Amino acid sequence: MSTENIKEAVKEKYGQAALRIFQGRSSCCGTVPPLEGCPDPITSNLYDGGQASQIPEEALLASLGCGNPTALAELKPGETVLDLGSGGGVDVLLSAKRVGPTGKAYGLDMTDEMLALARENQRKAGIPNAEFLKGEIEDIPLPDNSVDVIISNCVINLSADKDRVLREAFRVLKPGGRFAVSDIVVRGEVPAEIRRNMELWVGCMAGALEESEYLAKLTKAGFELVSIEPTRVYRVEEGREMLSCQGIDVEAMAPLVDGKFMSGFVRAKKPGTSCCVPGCCGK
Repeated sequence: MSTENIKEAVKEKYGQAALRIFQGRSSCCGTVPPLEGCPDPITSNLYDGGQASQIPEEALLASLGCGNPTALAELKPGETVLDLGSGGGVDVLLSAKRVGPTGKAYGLDMTDEMLALARENQRKAGIPNAEFLKGEIEDIPLPDNSVDVIISNCVINLSADKDRVLREAFRVLKPGGRFAVSDIVVRGEVPAEIRRNMELWVGCMAGALEESEYLAKLTKAGFELVSIEPTRVYRVEEGREMLSCQGIDVEAMAPLVDGKFMSGFVRAKKPGTSCCVPGCCGK
């Protein structure tokens, strides 16, 4: 699979998902259009009632993530947050509320349909301190050292150039800035046939990094204090239901994913600068 082929497949998939929301129809991470209502163990039950009440229903319906980074990132008032692959805007809008009027939440997405949906959700929510940018997570359209926190929700695994994504994340973070993303992570060996399956890639599974490889790539990009906290491990019966919905040979494929894919909260930090000049660190 070429990088461009993967990018176009992802763009088409998530553009169609946004259009279904605009048309008042449901969507899920692993569904192949025109199937709807596909049981999806990855994207379900990520936000509690308190969070759901803060944003439009369409933002929740368009959430194709695998976790809830806004609940784990420990956002503080006044911080600037960037969501890589912001989709319908649910995590951006929740982050904007968390950082308050003195803070800012950016969402970055390459899909026009998702950007339109996110901006409409922002309008409905009446949240002024959010901004949605068009671009790719491999080439973030923000200056160096401009962001306090980077979040993302099951998107980095979709990139065909994860090293570049992590380098870009490191570049735009301020010294001492935090990388706090939810992503799909692999534990152990995954058969080659899963990696070759484009639909599984776009559906959040085949592009996932192995746990130790993810940590090594973060370290190579310059991050410190890297860790992955499992938030949900996917068992064979969950995979069986989702794969069957997609018309995939369940008996052959389901045992291969049993316990090997998990949602994880990936943490890392950009090293801070030493306090050695007047005015530094409030001195």
